[in-house]
Amino acid sequence: VANSGFLSLCAHGRVTGLAVEAGAAVSHVTPVREGQSLRRGTRCLGVAGDHLSRHLQRLLRESTAEPWVPQALTKKVLTQLKEQYCYVSLDYEGDLREKGARHPARFQTPDGRWITLGKERFCCPEPLFRPELLQHSCPGLHQLAAQSLQTLPEHLRRNMLGNIVLSGGSSMFPGFPERMCLELNSLFQGAGVHIEVLANPRRSTAAWAGGSMAASLTSFRHSWMTQDEYQEHGAQYVHTKF
Repeated sequence: VANSGFLSLCAHGRVTGLAVEAGAAVSHVTPVREGQSLRRGTRCLGVAGDHLSRHLQRLLRESTAEPWVPQALTKKVLTQLKEQYCYVSLDYEGDLREKGARHPARFQTPDGRWITLGKERFCCPEPLFRPELLQHSCPGLHQLAAQSLQTLPEHLRRNMLGNIVLSGGSSMFPGFPERMCLELNSLFQGAGVHIEVLANPRRSTAAWAGGSMAASLTSFRHSWMTQDEYQEHGAQYVHTKF
């Protein structure tokens, strides 16, 4: 068992940094120092991919009078719409006011009908930064990242501001890395630090890639029980070894 934030950092070739994970069921912010996750700075956000899919479903139902649309919005269709057409706005309020900014996209359902997305494209992922849109009272993911960093000593905080790693499928929205960087720079304005957000194109599976890398290290061998040990001592040996 390993912390997914640490594994995400491993996938980016780091053992120290701030892991910002946006997955399917939950989002996390985890500061890691020399491979050790710092629990005091760990934060959790109850908004992630599954919540965004349901949010997109509500948005589309409210924006159309077509009676067939609710039946067409299956889980598979919602996932396709979310992954192919949605993006994070760098100016949410401005895009809401400016109708010209809402570049529409059309999607053909498996039964041959068409769904048009307008503002839903950037409204869908916005709860990651504004959880109040889903009636959540907690801060946005960027604010949780700032809170996490504020729990750290200044010298460590400055180091982590240059090593912020994104991971998870819900971090794959176009504009997500840029928005995270923009928000953090705003929150730390005047601090005289350089904020860098690392967004690997394969970050949706960063924790798995990091797990593979960590498990291949010779130093990691003390962290597992071999098949021979299991066969010799039985399952209860796990309590002896660990």
